[in-house]
Amino acid sequence: MRMDLSKLTMICLFHGMTMAGTRDQILFLLINPWGQVLATILIKILFLPKNMRLPRIWTLSYRHFSRNTLNWLKMNFTLLENHMLDTIFHLSHRKSINFKGLAIGNGLTNPRIQYQAYPQFALDNKLITKEDQAEINKLIPPCLDATDTCGVDGEKACETALQVCQKIFTGILDIAGNINYYDIRKKCEGQLCYDFSNLEKFLNNNEVKEALGVGKIEFVSCSSEVYDALVQDWMFNYDQFLPELLENGIKVLIYAGEYDLICNWIGNSQWVHAMKWSGQKQFGASKTVPFLVDGKNAGSLNSYGALSFLKVNGAGHMVPMDQPKASLQMLVNWIEGKLNGTKI
Repeated sequence: MRMDLSKLTMICLFHGMTMAGTRDQILFLLINPWGQVLATILIKILFLPKNMRLPRIWTLSYRHFSRNTLNWLKMNFTLLENHMLDTIFHLSHRKSINFKGLAIGNGLTNPRIQYQAYPQFALDNKLITKEDQAEINKLIPPCLDATDTCGVDGEKACETALQVCQKIFTGILDIAGNINYYDIRKKCEGQLCYDFSNLEKFLNNNEVKEALGVGKIEFVSCSSEVYDALVQDWMFNYDQFLPELLENGIKVLIYAGEYDLICNWIGNSQWVHAMKWSGQKQFGASKTVPFLVDGKNAGSLNSYGALSFLKVNGAGHMVPMDQPKASLQMLVNWIEGKLNGTKI
């Protein structure tokens, strides 16, 4: 059955956890890194009663779907009779909403695998030499040990793992110089390597705040308060939640811009291929095919069953900003089943 896009209340392909759908169903869920406000807006529009306000904790900043946020949603969404997170991550027990698919764009989903990919990506893109790579690779074993400890002990051990593993990333930046690690074609300008002043000005406009019902809270592009609250989740492995979705026929799309260093396509491809599920072998043997937009090659696609991986050409960390037309085509194709042959 073809999905009628005209019935969607909103589609928001931007940073943050983003849902699209009508008030009585969720059609798909997009998780993009560094989100803060747009997910709040969309959930407020689609699902929340008028007398229920989101607390300040509802901000998804950084590169994953944090356990703190999952817990908050589980606690509050039971009031809405959707039981959304229980449904999404425990589909074998409950199927109370029409959940169709999930996409993660340039995410840090399995740090243990993705940190190992930094030196190879940097070498392939001539940010470092072969000799540099050999030296930086010496930092990988301690990173793996620390990540394993994080998985067992959690909390402070995860902060330690981040400190240990970040030496790989910062070692590359020390050699590469002032590059934009979200898009290696560019220089890093400003605190976040981009100028988000127009966005901040818009979201801090009093009329906009009033329309959103957020009171006097000041919007910032990157909140240190949120960072501190989520830092212990940075090194946690989140791909463990995906196999159950795949086994239940929920479509999963992982996409990454080719010029992003910090959540690069090599690391994303590696964890997707390493993820254990019933279609792992077939996905690994799938043919890489071009992703075409207006007859031109806009990326490289692998698909099997409910899983798709897309490397987007000419894009960095923020694929929708760098390649808006290709992003829209990706989204429409995915919804209509033209990426992997199965309609949402």
